[in-house]
Amino acid sequence: MRSFGRYELRELLGRSQRTMAWLAQADQAGDHPGQAVVLVMPREQPADAEAAAQWEQRARQAARLDHPNLAPPLELGLIDRWPYVAYAAAGATALTAQIGADGLPAREAADTTAQIGRGLAFAHEAGMVHGDVQPYLVRVGDNGVLRLLGLQVALDADAEPLQPPGSVAGAAPDAVEAERRRLQRAAARRDVLTLGLVLHLALTGQAALGEADTGLVVRRLPPRGNEVVRLPWATQRLVPESLRAIVNRATDRQERQRYRSARTLLAALDGWLQVDAESDGGPLALLLDRLHSVGVLPGSPGAAARAARLALMERERTNELAFVVLEDVALAFEMLRVVNTATVRGAQVAGSGPVLTVRRAIAMLGLDGVRHAALALREWPGPLDDRDAIELQHLIDRVKQVGRIAQSLRPPGYDSEVVYLVALLQNLGWLVVQYHFPGEARQIRRLMQPWAPPNAVTPAEPGMSEEGAACAVLGVDIEAVGAAVARHWGLDDAVVHMIRRLPLTTAVRSIERDDDMLRAVASCANETLEAASLPEPRATAAMARVAQRYARALEITAKDLQSALLPARAGTAGLLPPSMLSTALPTLDTLV
Repeated sequence: MRSFGRYELRELLGRSQRTMAWLAQADQAGDHPGQAVVLVMPREQPADAEAAAQWEQRARQAARLDHPNLAPPLELGLIDRWPYVAYAAAGATALTAQIGADGLPAREAADTTAQIGRGLAFAHEAGMVHGDVQPYLVRVGDNGVLRLLGLQVALDADAEPLQPPGSVAGAAPDAVEAERRRLQRAAARRDVLTLGLVLHLALTGQAALGEADTGLVVRRLPPRGNEVVRLPWATQRLVPESLRAIVNRATDRQERQRYRSARTLLAALDGWLQVDAESDGGPLALLLDRLHSVGVLPGSPGAAARAARLALMERERTNELAFVVLEDVALAFEMLRVVNTATVRGAQVAGSGPVLTVRRAIAMLGLDGVRHAALALREWPGPLDDRDAIELQHLIDRVKQVGRIAQSLRPPGYDSEVVYLVALLQNLGWLVVQYHFPGEARQIRRLMQPWAPPNAVTPAEPGMSEEGAACAVLGVDIEAVGAAVARHWGLDDAVVHMIRRLPLTTAVRSIERDDDMLRAVASCANETLEAASLPEPRATAAMARVAQRYARALEITAKDLQSALLPARAGTAGLLPPSMLSTALPTLDTLV
């Protein structure tokens, strides 16, 4: 047996370029006589006494952190100038022993990484970094709780020092502190990248690039190397596409696409775990509590004035009241929710088909129902701050434009209001995410942006797809969020199918069913506005592609798309066209 001070070293559990871990046993002297411990040590000795003192100070600061997923040290110090931290070994096994050659089931791998991520996030927010996240430094307890060992143990001579030199001549204290924070953030991002490599190992059972040392893999990834780490398509166990997006983003070859903090990676994993656990609710599991507290959307600015206007409309026509309701997207959605989830006037709406017009909702709920729906909305902007409120309003304005474009493109005989609402509902997922998860919505859009290289030599790279970006941030597709909310409102599968956009990879041919026609018109309107939003000359080419894609099914041309855009952007196209306003409909006093 080799000895290290009063410890007998029994087994090497693992080692990397920065750390090593030994299973050891304490002798009968000291505070923990005869106890089995895991000793975690750096691979190199500190350069001098000052460096050793700095290591011990950082290690003691880390030892004071109290978190369920961070292992508490039993003892730390230096023996013959070698730093060490001792942890209890009883009642736990190494994560590497549990993973095996086939990897873990997807849910278990995600939960494993999420537990480590919680500990890392807590440490990072306390100003600490790990420096060498390795599978052999993760212990799995008998109760299934994972604990990370080795916080602040590594002497990272291969990277920038975490303590910037404070004695640099002429360095202002503020500059030194700013540099210290920058280095701490860089080290924390490295921790997150290595955690992504642990997730890769947990899902596949194989170390990325065939290298067990996560630190050496990081050196082979951009910006220092040119290797690429992506989850292989052929794995021993099934990996859902949404979880695949998370692990691939964690190790993306573009630094800008990777998770910037442990919290963002943890949020994606927690979202995926929550959705995966709810076999019935699915993505709705992310939203249920928030839907009850702050609603689907807040009432648009001016809701109080509209409520007062509603109070004066006792004898107005139903279609004119519908015009007022449709001005507020949140109120229109609330009317659909109420009428599709409630028993109205003794008739079970769910049994008589879904309601997809505000006019019919008004006819069933009456003026009092409209007032109650308006009063039930959260006042603008709900819990959002100024920046988030501006972004939500911008999105609502764009969605209204899509609705007006759809009205202009609809074939003869199709109800203008139904077309408008279907176009809005195709954006329900984005509206909900923008309201309830504004920070995550910004992340998703950033990931979707193409990367423009700083020089002409490096080729440009496209951004992630909307589905991939959403899964990498939320753990679920945005369109799936919208579909889950629609089902929560009582809309059936036929309607949910209709409010899903046509995939861009699917050819649009002749259409026979009305539901498919409504879906195609709304999809065309969405694609038209997205194409028109591109910079020239890309916008013109994109508009031509949209016109060609829908030419046969909708009998439209690029000129038709341009004609639909002009009034929609100017806001001059009414939500309800004159042809609809002239339709004979019952007055409110006959309905209430």
